[in-house]
Amino acid sequence: MKDITKWSITVALAGFLFGFDTVVISGANQPIKELWNTSPLFHGTFIMSMALWGTVLGSLLGGIPTQRLGRKKTLFWIGILFFVSAIGSALATDPYSFSFFRFIGGIGVGASSVAAPIYISEITTGENRGRLGALYQFNLVFGILMAFVSNWLLKGFGGEADWRWMLGVEALPALVYTLMVMKVPNSPRWLVIVKRDYSTALDVLKRIYRNVSEAEKHLAEIKADADLPKRSEKLFQKKYHRVLWLGFLIAFFNQLSGINFVLYYAPQILEQAGLGGEESLFNAIAIGIVNLLFTIVGIRLIDRLGRRQLLIIGSVGYIISLLMVGYCFQQSLSPTLLLFFICAFVASHAIGQGAIIWVFISEIFPNRVRSYGQSWGTSTHWVFAALITLVTPFFIDDTEGIFRDNLEVIYYFFAGMMVLQLLWGTFKMPETKGVSLEELEKELVPDIGKAKN
Repeated sequence: MKDITKWSITVALAGFLFGFDTVVISGANQPIKELWNTSPLFHGTFIMSMALWGTVLGSLLGGIPTQRLGRKKTLFWIGILFFVSAIGSALATDPYSFSFFRFIGGIGVGASSVAAPIYISEITTGENRGRLGALYQFNLVFGILMAFVSNWLLKGFGGEADWRWMLGVEALPALVYTLMVMKVPNSPRWLVIVKRDYSTALDVLKRIYRNVSEAEKHLAEIKADADLPKRSEKLFQKKYHRVLWLGFLIAFFNQLSGINFVLYYAPQILEQAGLGGEESLFNAIAIGIVNLLFTIVGIRLIDRLGRRQLLIIGSVGYIISLLMVGYCFQQSLSPTLLLFFICAFVASHAIGQGAIIWVFISEIFPNRVRSYGQSWGTSTHWVFAALITLVTPFFIDDTEGIFRDNLEVIYYFFAGMMVLQLLWGTFKMPETKGVSLEELEKELVPDIGKAKN
């Protein structure tokens, strides 16, 4: 196995913990609600969305340790956060301590969505950056699937304490990941731009390119691009306005598709559709399997068709499937038909937005501000994810939800947002496949390209 593939797979395991951690709560949702008798407001704020507010903080601040401590050290401490969160959540004795430990895990999720994609983008080449970068998303959806499977298998394992086992089991993969990430090298671009450690960076580049002259050539390009006197340059300035908007919009549309609404509340949504309380966790596994299979398809296509083409394909699938899910609810059609279109929606996400978002954000920002740019894009993603998860109970709660009898309204809204994404992808989104990070920088931030010429 090539070194860069091995390093990419190791770091991408942070995505597995990300996916597992964010979706495992779906199995604990109803038991915790009954145990602590939480209201829709309290449940949405403290139980379901607290981890997501942690992701907001982790993504907002994750660029700081990623830039100063390095990608590798940040990824190590992310593993520690996941481990502590899993143990603490499983042993929580009240909703407040539970929320605290879920918040800790959320910080790990948010920081991982900054550090892991950056690391992979910086140790790969233009030819394989999309495929290897998308391993993070593959592991994310694999973690989601394993969370659904784990919840189903553990149903009835511990009686009324089932949910504790569901949450606590995450400690094992968190520990394995933490030990594995200690063996990857530091990013060569970080070594040059922040540490000015050219010899170590060259050693890493030799392992990436397996050719001394090519490694030296890329080291020279990184050194020229680094612009060392300006390595602390601020992100929010006019010349970066295009990449700032690109990072914001890709993340904004990702969440306004409704993907987290479906994944986090899958068992409850399926129950309301008539697919049975005992079987709702099992049916959710079907969603996880579809997500994984079509993510694999997206990974295979991302360096062939490109990021923009996959977004357009996914947008069309979003629109059709969301309209049909809404229609199924509106007309009280067969629950099996509804499940089919929910799976079609998840497939559209997996092959489009799901496959490209973390790759795209990690590519578009210049080397000097990549950590902070990644924080900008990911924090946008998590702010909207947290807001959607926070307000969801107000819409779908069995007794007090505003749209509990008209769920189609929510899906029609998401479909409308995907029409806007289709227009943006068709007319405004640039293609980034097959281009080095330094060349992308010149294309997307013309002022930098002019300065170098």
